[in-house]
Amino acid sequence: MKSNRVIGVVCALLLSVAVVPAFAKAKVAPKPGILHSTDLKTVLPGRVFFRGLSATTQLRNSGGVRFADGLMTMVALVDNGGYSNGIQQKYQAYLLTEVKLDFGGHVLVPGAYGVGFVPSGMGMQFVVMNLAAQDQFYTAAGHDLRMHRPVPLQIVPAREAGEYKLYFGRNNVVFGRAK
Repeated sequence: MKSNRVIGVVCALLLSVAVVPAFAKAKVAPKPGILHSTDLKTVLPGRVFFRGLSATTQLRNSGGVRFADGLMTMVALVDNGGYSNGIQQKYQAYLLTEVKLDFGGHVLVPGAYGVGFVPSGMGMQFVVMNLAAQDQFYTAAGHDLRMHRPVPLQIVPAREAGEYKLYFGRNNVVFGRAK
């Protein structure tokens, strides 16, 4: 009887030693919301392909959003020095998205893109290009003169829930997850 009790205690101890580390290793689900450059260091590539060349990403000038289901959208400014002037003017950042995004009624499917802000006759516009540097769409962009200390790139919450503003300096565009 006593030996059965000892065997039971030993089995319980062995089981707890095996189970406790499994719970300790379980990761807490990442919190949805705005990601900062420090959050992106492990997932954002240091170099990216665009229009036949490789460009260095500026991890210090990056940002992103994690959605409730854990999927992400990330943006990083790039060093575009090896590109032609025509591409340099538009290709200012690299955008990676795991979800469909809506930019002013334009739906962007998951993938990798070159993006930037360009002046037009109607003010600033946000341009999205595929990896071959072909324009996918242009959409109206804002220029926020009230911003006290603009930084090269940041993402902040927009007025509507689930929408964000992507800023390059004072230039900005609103985006959200497409339905």
